[in-house]
Amino acid sequence: MTDVPVRGRRVAVAGAAVSGLAVARVMLDRGARVLIVDSRDDAAMRESVARLVAAGAETRLGDAESAVDADLVVTSPGWRPDQPMLAASLRDGIEVIGEPELAWRMRPLPDPAPWVAVTGTNGKTTTVGMVEAILRAAGYRAVAAGNVGRPLIDVVLDPDPYDVIAVELSSFQLHWSRRLAPEVGVVLNIAEDHLDWHGSMDAYAAAKAAVWRYGGCQPYNADDPLVTRLAIEANDEPHPFTIGQPASGGFGVVDGVIVDAMSGWAPDQEPQPQRRGLGWELVAADDLAVSGPHNVANAVAAAAATRVLGLTRPMPWTAVRDGLRGFQPGRHRNEIVARAGGVTWVDDSKATNPHAAAASISAYPSVVWIAGGLLKGADVGPLVAEQAARLRGVVLIGRDRGQIAEALARHAPDVPVVTVVTQDTAGMDEAVQAAAELAQPGDTVLLAPAAASMDMFRDYADRGDRYAAAVRRIIEYLQ
Repeated sequence: MTDVPVRGRRVAVAGAAVSGLAVARVMLDRGARVLIVDSRDDAAMRESVARLVAAGAETRLGDAESAVDADLVVTSPGWRPDQPMLAASLRDGIEVIGEPELAWRMRPLPDPAPWVAVTGTNGKTTTVGMVEAILRAAGYRAVAAGNVGRPLIDVVLDPDPYDVIAVELSSFQLHWSRRLAPEVGVVLNIAEDHLDWHGSMDAYAAAKAAVWRYGGCQPYNADDPLVTRLAIEANDEPHPFTIGQPASGGFGVVDGVIVDAMSGWAPDQEPQPQRRGLGWELVAADDLAVSGPHNVANAVAAAAATRVLGLTRPMPWTAVRDGLRGFQPGRHRNEIVARAGGVTWVDDSKATNPHAAAASISAYPSVVWIAGGLLKGADVGPLVAEQAARLRGVVLIGRDRGQIAEALARHAPDVPVVTVVTQDTAGMDEAVQAAAELAQPGDTVLLAPAAASMDMFRDYADRGDRYAAAVRRIIEYLQ
């Protein structure tokens, strides 16, 4: 069933969040000797591990730095390679892997469900959701998992097996993988992000490209030069996708319609699509429930991923059409939270890096931009230079707001800027108040922070929720 002999082995689980607790539970069920390590030691943490302790797990709470005596370490993705416990384990010859790698090794044999894996700096969650919707429209029992949804270890061992798994993989998770080789792997884009974690842009890009570790027949984003180079180096038969005219063997957009220039259709196998340019029509971009060029790019990527999977498994073009038409985006992703006085208020708190924020701003002609937080080593200058003409005004929040202010002074000196100095959750009310004073009819007030949230908020969802609540309060007050 698995090539992971765990019975009697000493397994250290680094990090007691959702995936770590799932790993600990599975390892205990299979007879491993489990040690759960976490830097937190409070009532909530002790309560979360209590059931596992009752089942035989040991814990080391409040000390995440000392070395461990283990045969295998399974780490949470946020733990950096230079974290003392992990670094010591690697020096001592102990294998360190992530939960997705463990799940890959534990897939039920001989016929495990294929993985359609998506990584990239931006658009992963949306694209994985689109892949899941297409797979379900094709009649497969499918689920989105990994960096979104359920832990992969639970999904691959589900007693009611899935037909296909749509997998979101972060650069952290791919860094800690060794054998993971999904049947279809997609890299959406690569831009500066998490450089503080990986140490360099080259290391970050290499982690993303690890989704193609064993090559094969893979789709890639031809609009991203770095992705293109890595794909051609890694894959035996790459299939380019683009939001422009498709190349032969690839996917693209013609006259506002997503097309497949890879496949041919036998009339007796499925309804024949319409020909358009080099490709066959899949779905009109206007039929999508999401807007903006970046979301069209996500849809093209999802179509490419599922059609490439269709080289070995049935994947009707009608499933691509129906799945993409029926897909609804998740929270905090260009979500309209209110319209009042001619101003549209949009929550894109998921835009946690400059590349994502640039894509978000470019969807609107006149923007009051709420930005700031933890930049994670990324340079915000190119974003400001590229989007300056769209900015009505800017409201800055968060720890690294000064870096964005400097970029604005260089590249958009005439744009009004308001700086919020409050460094807790109350700062969001101040930011929304300032944005309301800057906005004019026809503007979009856009929370697209270009930065992570943990300096002021629990996570990006908490940041988005507090933004939406503050917007409702200011609109009620103004009315």
